[in-house]
Amino acid sequence: MTTEWSDWIGREQRSADQLDPPLAARWCATFDRDAPPGDAMPQGIHLCLCTPEARTGQLGADGHPSREDSPASFLPPVPLPRRMWASSAIRFHAPISIGSAIDRVSRVVSIEAKSGSRGDLVFVDIDHETGADGQLAVTERQTLVYLDAQDSAAPLVPPEPTGEIFDPSAWEAHHIATPDERLLFRFSALTFNTHRIHYDAPYARDVERYRGLVVHGPLIASLLLQFAAGSFAENRLASFSFRGVSPAIVGEPLHLVMRGRGEAIEMGGFATDGREVTKASASLV
Repeated sequence: MTTEWSDWIGREQRSADQLDPPLAARWCATFDRDAPPGDAMPQGIHLCLCTPEARTGQLGADGHPSREDSPASFLPPVPLPRRMWASSAIRFHAPISIGSAIDRVSRVVSIEAKSGSRGDLVFVDIDHETGADGQLAVTERQTLVYLDAQDSAAPLVPPEPTGEIFDPSAWEAHHIATPDERLLFRFSALTFNTHRIHYDAPYARDVERYRGLVVHGPLIASLLLQFAAGSFAENRLASFSFRGVSPAIVGEPLHLVMRGRGEAIEMGGFATDGREVTKASASLV
């Protein structure tokens, strides 16, 4: 497998959007929220802005845009067929208000090939700078990971829940959310995400070998951000990082937890049997 895609380091992609009132209303409806009292939207709205614009005919078998070996291709032509959003490290610089003109500059900063227990992997780090009405609003280091195809006889992941019960007693705050198919559909629509693991159950099971539809990593991140806002108020976080540890399956309870204050807030998402799904941290302004 080719391990050098040096021509892709430093490639930039520029995109524009507008946080208009209908989009803000759809975001609030997706999460069963009332409209914000002012114009400033809650943190996490940037995940639904400047979404992909690939044509349907340009999508690969997994639903992601196909990767090409051409100067017009932003992402490198990694031959591994599976792609996941592995993690993000986000800094919030200013709230994004309804009506704002949005601009984003995305830049490939590193590409690293590795081999592990799951076979070959390629990690791609991308820096995103999102502005609102000309003011820097959010910076984010996003890590994508490309993986080998799964054998058709590979065991389904994650394993069936055990008889263990998640104990939240070590955490200061605890909330249970149960993402269902309707929420996954709406979040896919908000983010123009056509990855089939989020809506095509036979594909998720038979091709990528998931036990069910997979809850989006940034959807879990959005739920965690709203959970934090319930304790600290809206737009109070200076930073937020999250990393996927294990898949969350649709229809299964997701335990959101949090502890700490100031610059050392620890957060996470756990399955009912205690399996860690998402590891996260945050700091306050």
